[in-house]
Amino acid sequence: MKGENEMKRNLLSIIILALLVVNIVLSAIMMVSVSSASKKTAKLVSDISALVGIEINGLPESEHTQAVSMADTAVHNVEGDLTIPLKKGEDGADHYAVGSVSLSLDTKNKDYKNYSETMADMDGIIKDIVFEVMGNYTVDDARSSSEAIKAEILAKLQERFDSTFIYSVSYNFLYN
Repeated sequence: MKGENEMKRNLLSIIILALLVVNIVLSAIMMVSVSSASKKTAKLVSDISALVGIEINGLPESEHTQAVSMADTAVHNVEGDLTIPLKKGEDGADHYAVGSVSLSLDTKNKDYKNYSETMADMDGIIKDIVFEVMGNYTVDDARSSSEAIKAEILAKLQERFDSTFIYSVSYNFLYN
């Protein structure tokens, strides 16, 4: 009887060991299949976000964006309210963005002294760039893509001035 109980225990231990091995093998197979599907999903989301023009980990940023303290920041408010005709959307109606634009300037930048006193004279150039960029968006796109629009305006301004002394664009538009 004693030998029979030991045999049953040994057989039970072997069955448990076999089940553990099968469990480990099935878990490994499942991990491989889930991780490959997860990688494919992450790549798909990444591709879609690149097409839409957003970043996965936050808002889009220009490659020229820099950290500037508030003590080193001057603000230039573009004079007057802007009324910008937007691109026609699916409804075919005319829509406008009405509001104001402000630029944040880095006072420590070498080009700040060159442009700071004549920024008011540059309002026409700045408005032209804002009109050009905003005019490429429908009212729905303009409402949902404000950070991307700001980044595009900033990139064009930095390119036009050939400097990064303008480091941020802010605007307040109402859409109709």
